[in-house]
Amino acid sequence: MITRELIPFKTTIMRCGTSKGIFLHANHLPQDPVLRDKAILAIFGSPDKRQIDGLGGAEPLTSKLALIDAPSREDADVDYKFGQVEIEKAYIHYDGLCGNISSGIGTFAIEEGLVKGVEPITKVRVHSVNTQQVYVIEVPVKDGLPAVLGDYEVPGVPGTGAKLTIDMAGTVASFRRGLFPSGNKKDVMDIPGLGTVTVSIVDVVNPVAFINAADLGLKGDELSKDISPETYGFIQQIRSNVSKLIGMEGWDEAEIKSPVPFLAFVSPSKDVVNHLTGEIIKAEDQDFLARAIFLGGVHQTYPGSVSCVTGSAAKLPGTVVNEISKNAVPGIVRIGHPAGVVEVESEVALDADGKDIVTRVTYGRTARRLMDGIAYVPRNVLE
Repeated sequence: MITRELIPFKTTIMRCGTSKGIFLHANHLPQDPVLRDKAILAIFGSPDKRQIDGLGGAEPLTSKLALIDAPSREDADVDYKFGQVEIEKAYIHYDGLCGNISSGIGTFAIEEGLVKGVEPITKVRVHSVNTQQVYVIEVPVKDGLPAVLGDYEVPGVPGTGAKLTIDMAGTVASFRRGLFPSGNKKDVMDIPGLGTVTVSIVDVVNPVAFINAADLGLKGDELSKDISPETYGFIQQIRSNVSKLIGMEGWDEAEIKSPVPFLAFVSPSKDVVNHLTGEIIKAEDQDFLARAIFLGGVHQTYPGSVSCVTGSAAKLPGTVVNEISKNAVPGIVRIGHPAGVVEVESEVALDADGKDIVTRVTYGRTARRLMDGIAYVPRNVLE
């Protein structure tokens, strides 16, 4: 049904890894950025803590956006712009990437006829408009379409599916300041009320600041409810300091303006409880524990983008992560998170000048289309 008071927009909802996102064709939306964002916010139902008047899922992992367009550069098959849609604010973050939503772009592109599916594997080159870089997704294909069924399991996602392999080696230095955007493998900060902390800032996909959980007075296996407001205050001060170090504008308002840079605290591996299933995650199945801070809380699983940075950091000598990691399996980094273990294939080397480089960093995900339909936006939103 279409009325004079409602404007229709073709919409797809996809589950990608442990996130859900709304996928929209950029050319179906208003081309004026202000009107475009007003339409998107209305589709999601923001601002409203329940997103009751829209399609958003009322929590950060299900309030994500993918804008898909024709490629704007010759070395890519498709353009992709990621947006983290605020729930209680009329704002969309277009900086950084979401590794989960990024994993589903290849599947969507083939299903939409933007890329031809060729068996058994089709490599889809995705131009990340956010960072102006290209990454590659290996999509399993059957009968010309992306395979959905398979035996690959993603911790935090019920069941199994066909494995997507995402190689993010092309996204090093998303802030254009190198693999180590502060210029150091470690930076020492003095945080009032907490003391001296040591941070490693590494930039693959997104810049992430890594800190030993013990420096925050934490055990390393905490969830959001286990961290005091005082400790969150220390974490925000560290993020602000990191933002300033890497030359980010608005560094003093980092929590408001952007989820980037991320902060993750790491600790030695130990037996922990999977907070989703109650099962024990064994210490011998992890190289270390990691918890990512995401929009003011501990991520319920572990972001795909942050997995890539973490996997790279674990292989880079001199970083906080490398000093904690067991690196027990050659070429693989096993990151223990609140809902299981994510494995990252990571390879690093030295270039001709003796500088660290990342030659390969991949993670696995599953994705599938959940719904196609029409989202209706009140006409007065765009007037």
